[in-house]
Amino acid sequence: MTETPILPPSNKAGKRASIALAIAVHLLLAGFLFYGVRWQTKATDVVEVELVRAVAEPAPASPVAPPVAVPPAPTFEPPPVPKPEPVRPPPKPDIAIKEKEKPKPPPKVEPKPVPPPKVEAKPRVDPFQEQLLRETEQLTQRKQAETAAQELNQLKAAQTASARNKAVADYLGRIRGKIRGNIVLPPDIKGNPEAIFEVTQLPSGEVISVKVKKSSGNPALDAAVERAILKSSPLPKPEQNDVFDRLLNIPYRPIGD
Repeated sequence: MTETPILPPSNKAGKRASIALAIAVHLLLAGFLFYGVRWQTKATDVVEVELVRAVAEPAPASPVAPPVAVPPAPTFEPPPVPKPEPVRPPPKPDIAIKEKEKPKPPPKVEPKPVPPPKVEAKPRVDPFQEQLLRETEQLTQRKQAETAAQELNQLKAAQTASARNKAVADYLGRIRGKIRGNIVLPPDIKGNPEAIFEVTQLPSGEVISVKVKKSSGNPALDAAVERAILKSSPLPKPEQNDVFDRLLNIPYRPIGD
């Protein structure tokens, strides 16, 4: 004889309570999500909620419990959405900025017409008069050139004569100085008589002859000067050869020349 298994008694009231509780939780969650979405001013992400009916597992056999009262779903009021502030137009400037006036172009100045230069008609010149004027001008230029050349030659001659006279004076001064160093004056010379002697010499300065050209009036003084000239031979030579003279006139005074 086979034994029949004994099944626990089904608890239908518990199943109903579980199903009701699950439905209430889902409704509460759906309301919360609905009001939360409305409460936000800007939707960020869309949240999809899929309601799935949960199947309750069979609960073990338990004593029958009294039904539990389901509290009503709480209601949430969304917070007030702040009104956007009206956009104010930018304040107008107190002083209106005037557009810069465009500079006026300068007035056009038309150039005044320049009258052509007046060309004076040249008077007709007689060819004969023109030739005469040309010859006169050439003659004047020639005379001016000749005068300038003559003045230049005179200036050169004067410079040459001055240089020669200076060289001659220096040459004769050295001769007189040498002669004066060799004179032995006689006593009792009255005044300052002058005597002039003519001396003939060679290019080497050697004295050939001495003549009294003008006497001092004192024979003793004339003889003393003649002896001094002969004693001074050879006479000093000039620095310039063109100053040399074979015949010399040498004046002499006891007190200075």
